[in-house]
Amino acid sequence: MMQIFGFFGSILGYLLWGLFYVFQNFGVSILFFTLIVRFILFPFSVKQQKSMANTSRLQKKQQEIREKYANNKQKANEEMQKLYEKEGVSPTGGCLTSLIPLFIMLGIFYAVAYPLTNTLHIGSDIVQNAMNFINTVPGFSISGGAAAGSGGAYQEISLISTLADSRELIPQLFTLGNDAVNIEEFINGFNFAGFNLLTTPNSQGLFSLYVLVPVLCFVSSVAAQLVTMKVNETMQNQQGCMKVMMIGMPLFTAWIAYSVPAAVGFYWIASSLFSLIQSIVMGKFYSPAQLIAKGEAQHVALLEQQEAQIKYEYAPVSFNNANNKNKNKKK
Repeated sequence: MMQIFGFFGSILGYLLWGLFYVFQNFGVSILFFTLIVRFILFPFSVKQQKSMANTSRLQKKQQEIREKYANNKQKANEEMQKLYEKEGVSPTGGCLTSLIPLFIMLGIFYAVAYPLTNTLHIGSDIVQNAMNFINTVPGFSISGGAAAGSGGAYQEISLISTLADSRELIPQLFTLGNDAVNIEEFINGFNFAGFNLLTTPNSQGLFSLYVLVPVLCFVSSVAAQLVTMKVNETMQNQQGCMKVMMIGMPLFTAWIAYSVPAAVGFYWIASSLFSLIQSIVMGKFYSPAQLIAKGEAQHVALLEQQEAQIKYEYAPVSFNNANNKNKNKKK
């Protein structure tokens, strides 16, 4: 599974590298990178919203079928299928539109968290050898999360941070093609809005400005979820573990953002903010209430069209029968 996400990350890495080539700043590149991908995924989000609205619109009828055929599951399934066909709704319509954005969003993370292999497209064996060498040098170590794919999560950013402080190691460790030149350019572009995105917040202490990175990670993530819940009325009634997750996941994200280079936390902040903006747009133009009302109107129009078609098809038969009866009376 990690290889699949890494594959998407490698593809999206070309876009991230292209943006970096234009702006020469990793922070600005992440902003535009996230915006472009969100824009590409927006039609999938709209389609998923429509699928959820259709499912919500049929809930009452589905419940009636379940109650009517409570003792006959096969008959209930048959009636459910008839209902879907009659209403023009696919019960699995939102599955694909949910999976595609998920794979792409995880691919974005892999492009950002693994900048050497997925963005600069340096061989994973070369990157791993560089990490192994750095870890043998007294006073140097590559930190990061648990091993996941090439070099472990966040370790590539940690390696870039180490190379930024010891640039004489770059030409020794990366000797193929333009790898050393690209890494030099990459390192020079990690300053954004007064922050060095290669800096790990926990290395600066609780009272440094870098603590804003995990704090903003938490705030933006919670805000995005609250707005999403407000837009989707069906999510407002969620209880128990879902509400715990709404706070728990942002806290977990903030903890990770405090422990890894700020570039990862900056990406999460950007992603949450664009998600919040997307939710606002969806709520204004594609709210469940609007989509349900539109779906009902389309369904009524379809039924009227079908009824008119049936009347049209049977009208000539009735007319011919009437003519035949008149002819028989004259005779």
